[in-house]
Amino acid sequence: MTHPLVDRSAASLHRYEEHALGHAGAGAPPLGEAGMAAVAPANERLDTSIPIILLGGRENTVAMVRNFGRLGVRVYVSGSRGCRAMRSRYCRGSFAVPGGTSAREYWRDLLTVRLRHSLAGAVVIANCDESMAFLASHDAELRPFYRLEEFSPALRLAMLDKFETLKLAQAAGLPTPRFWRMDRELEVADIQDELSFPLMVKPLDTARFSAQFGRKLFIVESGIGEVEDKVALCRAHGHAVMLVEMIPGPDKVLSSYYTYRTDTGRFLYDYTKTVVRRWPVNRGGATLHRTKQCPETARLGRQLFQRIGWAGIANVEFKRDARDGKLKIIEVNGRFTAAHRLVTESGAPIDLAVYCHLTGQRLPAFSTNYRRLRLWYPLQDLLALRDLRRRGELSLREWLRSITRERILLPYFSMRDPLPGLEDFAALLGRAVVRLLRPRSHVVEQPTKAGNP
Repeated sequence: MTHPLVDRSAASLHRYEEHALGHAGAGAPPLGEAGMAAVAPANERLDTSIPIILLGGRENTVAMVRNFGRLGVRVYVSGSRGCRAMRSRYCRGSFAVPGGTSAREYWRDLLTVRLRHSLAGAVVIANCDESMAFLASHDAELRPFYRLEEFSPALRLAMLDKFETLKLAQAAGLPTPRFWRMDRELEVADIQDELSFPLMVKPLDTARFSAQFGRKLFIVESGIGEVEDKVALCRAHGHAVMLVEMIPGPDKVLSSYYTYRTDTGRFLYDYTKTVVRRWPVNRGGATLHRTKQCPETARLGRQLFQRIGWAGIANVEFKRDARDGKLKIIEVNGRFTAAHRLVTESGAPIDLAVYCHLTGQRLPAFSTNYRRLRLWYPLQDLLALRDLRRRGELSLREWLRSITRERILLPYFSMRDPLPGLEDFAALLGRAVVRLLRPRSHVVEQPTKAGNP
């Protein structure tokens, strides 16, 4: 069945073919008139007079503040505790969301009252799910005063719903894992014969779920009873959830595609990368990313965003299914991601491309051969090494080679701008000490305090 937000008309598919990749992969230069914006000559001076406001985010926001600050663009940041970019030397002004205050309510007051005149005309970028939902919900109110991405608020909000994301992908003709929405009238016992393990109990609204439980999802290795318990726990706290099969295969078969699609169907850039490891293994956040050209990932990513009519910043992650060899959608983001420093330092200034587009300037030149870099989370990757060695899947020698064969970047730390990295390290160390001192006992999972955008 065709999803109501997906355009599968012949005209749409023809436009997709016209804008399809005209090069071998993400490392080729941007296309000219064939669906891509023109690139500025090397001697053209960048107009940095228009400020930019970044809402929420973590390492992605830190990378952006540094990128724009070094260029002379005035950068302002608003986020909750954990938004390290507010400590950067390149941050011209910070607006911390007070504890116990709704970030969305704070941002509405900030942008519609406090900054409406002093920063009128600024570019505003959402760097987390909560700020994406905020901009989509208040688009009509904010767009007359600020430069926002082109986007459909309805589609943007739909893609924040994980169930709608997979439905849209299916309607666009892309492979997905199997999934089931656990509506109140559907019980786990009704579909137990269809389920396979391990299985994810995944919230439709990740931001709200993470704020309560301190994690993005629950994973059940086996047992219908545990699935029922997790679904009941989520329902008890008002979270709509779905069950999603876990795609088999190692973390190294994950790949991502980055682009920006305008409301007229132009793609401003193409970029791909892969993951080397995650922790927890096969389910957690990436501990080692690497630059890599992935033509199939780029082709499917373009197909998705073209067919659903997406506009604005876009990222999609795929995993190759070991059972049938197909790339299947894992996650879609309408924002810059945690690997932003890797992307931009490898020669793809995607944030600057968006800034130039929204301020009416020609795009910066992209490298034709991206630098071979890796983005590394040392402490988390040591935990990944520990677990993979226990499973016999990684030796110490192989691990050392993986972090020494190409130049390594750290997500937060920079000698020229040390405070964000130092603050993050202190917080990480504090959490580790608390865990070490915490008595080992069986704890029933309960919601945690509100998280951070």
